[in-house]
This record gives sequence, structure tokens and C-alpha cells, in this order.
Amino acid sequence: MPIILVGGGSRSGKSSYALQIARERGARLGYIATAQAFDEEMAERIRIHRQERGADFSTFEEPLDIARILREQEAALDAVIIDCLTLWLSNHLLLDREPPASQLLDAAAASPITCILVTNEVGCGIVPDNAVARRFRDLAGRLNQQAAARASEVYWTAFGIPLRLK
Repeated sequence: MPIILVGGGSRSGKSSYALQIARERGARLGYIATAQAFDEEMAERIRIHRQERGADFSTFEEPLDIARILREQEAALDAVIIDCLTLWLSNHLLLDREPPASQLLDAAAASPITCILVTNEVGCGIVPDNAVARRFRDLAGRLNQQAAARASEVYWTAFGIPLRLK
């Protein structure tokens, strides 16, 4: 099935648009949440995301092994949102692990589920002042390019408005 990539800056409307796309692709919906609630502020963000998507999505909290969830759920879902690639990348970097981008994208491409990948564009700002942040920015840029190359549809969101790029 297709891979759909939805990217943009922070609070640009990416996740809301991904929910809309998923609801148009079927009734059996999944949401793979990569965020981890390390503090109260993130816990509140997670709570708001849960509320926004409602009860029509089965939620899988998986910070690292997205490919496994895709394989396990391939007969149960029509569409799944993976939100988000940049948090998934951060989760791997925090463990000092190389993120298995090819494994994730191969699993999404092989899946019978429509996979909607949400990602942040972090390369539009200034060059970060430290090596860790520059490494994250570079890896995120490469991951986003790889995902866009594999996707059949690519959207950029700004101000809550999606723009189809591919």
C-alpha cells in the first residue's frame, strides 16, 4: 500500500491533516505514537493528541520498533499514522543507536496498510550551535528525503494548510 508523508514545522497542522487522510482511507485505523512522556508538559501534549484523534483509532505506543507494529497489525488496519519520525529518530539517538531508517521504510512499503508518516522539517532554521543538534538535523533531513522518495504522496503543511508536493 502507499506511503504518505506529511511534513512541516512545529504546530503547522501536520497531525490534524494526517488524521483527515487516515479517515479517508478506511475504517480500521491505527496510530503509532513515538512520543514518550518524560515530563508533565509532554504528558499533556500526548493527552491532547489522544483527545484529538478520538476513539476511532487503535493506539500503539512504540518509541523504537515501528516495523514490528506494522508487521503485527497488517491484517487488522486499513490505515496507520506514524507520529512522528523525528521523535522516533530522537528516541534512537538518546539511546546512542543508529536509527534503522531503511528497516522502517521497507516495512512501510511492504505493508498492506496505508502508512501515513508525520515528520517535522527541522532544516529551515539556523545552523545549530552544537554537534549533537547538527547531527540530529542532518539525520532528520536524510530521513525525510528517504521517506519522500518512497512515498506516493508528500504534503507540506503551514498555518494549518496542506500543500501537495508529490
